[in-house]
Amino acid sequence: MTIEPDALPPDDLPEQVRIRREKRERLIAEGRSPYAFGFPRTTTNADLRTKHADLAPDVFTGERAGVVGRVVLNRVSGKIAFATLRDGTADLQVMLTLDRSGEELLDRWKHDVDLGDHVGVQGEVITSKRGELSVLADTFEITSKCLRPLPDKHKGLTDPEARVRLRYVDLIVRPEAREMVQMRSAVVRSIRETLQAQDFVEVETPMLQVQHGGANARPFVTHINAYDIPLYLRIAPELFLKRLLVGGLERVFEINRNFRNEGADSTHNPEFTSLEIYQAYGDYDTVRLLTQMVIQNAATAIFGAPVARRVQADGSVEEFDLSGDWPVKSMIGALSEALGEEVGLDTPLPRLRAIAERIGLEEPTDASAGMLLEELYVELVESATTTPVFFRDFPKENAPLTRMHRDDPRLAEKWDLVCWGAEQGTGYSELIDPLDQRERFLDQMRRVERGDEEAMRIDEDFLRALEYAMPPAGGQGMGIDRLMMNLTGLSVRDTIAFPLVKPE
Repeated sequence: MTIEPDALPPDDLPEQVRIRREKRERLIAEGRSPYAFGFPRTTTNADLRTKHADLAPDVFTGERAGVVGRVVLNRVSGKIAFATLRDGTADLQVMLTLDRSGEELLDRWKHDVDLGDHVGVQGEVITSKRGELSVLADTFEITSKCLRPLPDKHKGLTDPEARVRLRYVDLIVRPEAREMVQMRSAVVRSIRETLQAQDFVEVETPMLQVQHGGANARPFVTHINAYDIPLYLRIAPELFLKRLLVGGLERVFEINRNFRNEGADSTHNPEFTSLEIYQAYGDYDTVRLLTQMVIQNAATAIFGAPVARRVQADGSVEEFDLSGDWPVKSMIGALSEALGEEVGLDTPLPRLRAIAERIGLEEPTDASAGMLLEELYVELVESATTTPVFFRDFPKENAPLTRMHRDDPRLAEKWDLVCWGAEQGTGYSELIDPLDQRERFLDQMRRVERGDEEAMRIDEDFLRALEYAMPPAGGQGMGIDRLMMNLTGLSVRDTIAFPLVKPE
């Protein structure tokens, strides 16, 4: 077991932690709180930099400013101190000199301030002899004392596990971590703006549900004491969003959390953010074009153009053009092309099993043709796809909430958007016949009886809602975490501020 410094006796603390605690106690004894209520800040670092972007070296402006930030660099010599303050907008240099700041102030800085401390500084806006914009301090205050040393400024947190577990430290020392938080915010804002411009209404549906549904996944189970019944953290909002269409809302979307009791790895997190969209009198082609526009606008919001980026091993950045209409391919046709032979729902099961065995897929002995075709597609087509492609018209048996294909009743009007080897989103022409939906649920229940823990259960209230008539509609769902991965090339752990990690 790892013993944290807080749990250690004072004499056993790491030296740097002990020294910083002693400084804290000294400041308190001197009547100077190391944790201020605030500071008279007059500007952000970024605004000050913008205002004085063109100052020549060695200029004294006569302008006073109050700035705040964390000390991320601190260089002290006999008669001068240079420090870099990092606030939420930018870095800015502050200076203390013997002749302008005074001996007392300079000594206080030398003895009180450590790397990592939050401080507030007031003084004149100047440029150094080297031209660096600075605030020449005539007063400062420690606003929050940092009791643990920061990681090495050059190496940062080199262990990926430590970056996730100590995300707050990662955010302090690594600009890319902060940029990801800001990019994610810009993407979500862009999605909202795109959909609201198309007259979609943003809604919220329950996280706690008496019956989980809307996807094939294992739920998290909890319990409500007031009613003494089990509840489920939702695996998808689909069935409640469709209830809204029944109720007369024609264009709705939700950006919110889903929870699936699955493993956590570089591409999955048990808690994730999803977008779902439903449009009355649309179909899977309607929402396909809408999804393409949503993603292109999101990419433009963070990169200035509809592109995705990948950092190469040598540090260079490769861009992929996402503009225009993306390819649309038949799922079965793409699989046939990958295999170099025609396959389909009429292909005999023994032949499909032989193909699966040949490429190393282990499938249940009761797997149907549709199941085998879809597994082969995932292995051979999805994994080999890079830039976005819509693969459409999947076997109906694997899409229990999707409308039967208008030209082939064995297929469903469903597409998967695939890029960089993984599914980005799924779109349907929605199943609106309540009796057909009941039969699909019953088939899912038969899978449950055979041991499929991810199959759907019957939702009687949803079926009753459909009996009040849901209009024809198209719907789609996609992960925001996965979208950030596909636009930036990073892992899911880098795109989520606080991914789930196993306790130490």
